[in-house]
Amino acid sequence: MGETEKRIETHRIRCLSKLKMFLLAITCAFVSKTLSGSYMNSMLTQIERQFNIPTSLVGFINGSFEIGNLLLIIFVSYFGTKLHRPIMIGIGCVVMGLGCFLKSLPHFLMNQYEYESTVSVSGNLSSNSFLCMENGTQILRPTQDPSECTKEVKSLMWVYVLVGNIVRGMGETPILPLGISYIEDFAKSENSPLYIGLIETGAIIGPLIGLLLASFCANVYVDTGSVNTDDLTITPTDTRWVGAWWFGFLICAGVNVLTAIPFFFLPKTLPKEGLENNADIIKNENEDKQREEDKKEKYGITKDFLPFMKSLSCNPIYMLFILISVIQFNAFVNMISFMPKYIEQQYGKSSSDAIFLIGIYNLPPICIGYIIGGLIMKKFKITVKQAAHIGCWLSLLEYLLHFLSFLVTCENSSVVGINTSYEGIPQDLYMGNNVLANCNVDCNCPSKIWDPVCGNNGLSYLSACLAGCETSIGMGINMVFQNCSCIQTSGNSSAVLGLCDKGPDCSMMLQYFLILSAMSSFIYSLAAIPGYMVLLRCMKSEEKSLGVGLHTFCTRVFAGIPAPIYFGALMDSTCLHWGTLKCGESGACRIYDSTTFRYIYLGLPAALRGSSFVPALIILILLRKYHLPGENASSGTELIETKVKGKKNECKDVYQKSTVLNDDELKTKL
Repeated sequence: MGETEKRIETHRIRCLSKLKMFLLAITCAFVSKTLSGSYMNSMLTQIERQFNIPTSLVGFINGSFEIGNLLLIIFVSYFGTKLHRPIMIGIGCVVMGLGCFLKSLPHFLMNQYEYESTVSVSGNLSSNSFLCMENGTQILRPTQDPSECTKEVKSLMWVYVLVGNIVRGMGETPILPLGISYIEDFAKSENSPLYIGLIETGAIIGPLIGLLLASFCANVYVDTGSVNTDDLTITPTDTRWVGAWWFGFLICAGVNVLTAIPFFFLPKTLPKEGLENNADIIKNENEDKQREEDKKEKYGITKDFLPFMKSLSCNPIYMLFILISVIQFNAFVNMISFMPKYIEQQYGKSSSDAIFLIGIYNLPPICIGYIIGGLIMKKFKITVKQAAHIGCWLSLLEYLLHFLSFLVTCENSSVVGINTSYEGIPQDLYMGNNVLANCNVDCNCPSKIWDPVCGNNGLSYLSACLAGCETSIGMGINMVFQNCSCIQTSGNSSAVLGLCDKGPDCSMMLQYFLILSAMSSFIYSLAAIPGYMVLLRCMKSEEKSLGVGLHTFCTRVFAGIPAPIYFGALMDSTCLHWGTLKCGESGACRIYDSTTFRYIYLGLPAALRGSSFVPALIILILLRKYHLPGENASSGTELIETKVKGKKNECKDVYQKSTVLNDDELKTKL
């Protein structure tokens, strides 16, 4: 008897430790996948400038991750439950690492990055000439050589980033549906919300690390080590600056591969948590395994696929939840993907500072919200109906808080010739003939090159030449231009490189915006776990893996792929000045109309999210009438435990009559 109990206790501890190991491994997988995703989102602006492509194309590259994901999501979600789920997750992590490595390749295959400029890095300028482009390693010079133009047009290195993102999306496919379904299958129902909350916390730690890594890389020049950075005439706040975007992708590749290792040592199935110490589990496991094998031989692995799809399609709560998710994902994908660009354009911050501030202000509240949400669900034993109400009303509160962001704004940067006249009077639209004025018409200045300078009158100019500057002193970023005929001041007119700062008032507005964003993030994350429980409990247990996969598939197809593309196209429509390539082609956008940009960034998501509350209210009404398949999951577990306890005496008799048994004999007796 003592030997038997010891063997059963050892079996229980082993099963429990394996579940905890899987929980740790899947949390690390969520860290690695969200690390890669957040780093990619943070580097969109750097990729846009590196390859001189519009925001709409950058949105397509970002959405290509969802394309790779949807290629496999339905099949992985369904067939994954029939196969070895931990091993499939491990393979997915390796594939994600391969995708990240592919995205870094263009840096090693391309020439050094060249930015447009009218200023030479060497020497002063003569008093009777415009600021011409002399020979310099970092200066973009106009060319008439057809071969150079052809080479530039055919430069499609961004395709590597596109393909790498698709591969990363394919690799990420099994992690969410198979990981969540594995936890749901083998964890106690009352522990499941807490475990999922811990996993979601890992999904916050990953972005935090990713944003910090992106902030560091964005502050390091893309070709650092191969160029003399002291000769650069741009800083990280300049819209021509490109950070070392490739370096972070190499780190993400290594992290993803390392994360895959533990999954290859975890079992395919485990006993239900809380029932490991009951002898019936051994018998039930053998019976379930035998039934599964018989089903595969008789009907094939696809027998239940169409019935499950039909059942889910006829589930009104499930379908409405998918509709809500699609609408809200359209809003959140846009806001998350382009938040660094919004802070750059609206508040005049560098990409590095914007990414860092997002990580510091937004991610800790989200992490805390996920943990608190999971603890509330566990401690108070929240039902599905209560969870739906919590998720709905908290989302409404966060939605109303979002409108305060419209009040914390900054004015457009005043750039003469674009949105301001040479007299300092604001003008509505960019007109090409306004770039030149009497003060610079004889300078023979290039009118499309973006090389801004800030005059001591508080106005910015497209270039030092268009500001009428005749001489300069200093080198590199410390260069100062003097005798600027277009800068109207009482004293000596001068200018320095870069746009003028937006002032202390704008910095205060940024603080208010970040505080509002932190509050919204906390409330949203607090509602996330109850909302996810509604999704899981509105399905039958055997449909959960497919249901989660179908939910992910729909959000990818109708939100993840199209949202960045149309959102990027709308942002492009607010561009006031495009960069210029060697052959005169348009490059990346250099400055946007901040007011229109703000209405698109904040207004469109607000409209989308507002429409999602209609199906949410319908779900609350339906929950009052319908009984959900997974609503009594916890009570079901209690019934099983009660049944097992009822057989406890019978099991004790078997143990007392048995001598020291080996494992096979023990299974036969039980």
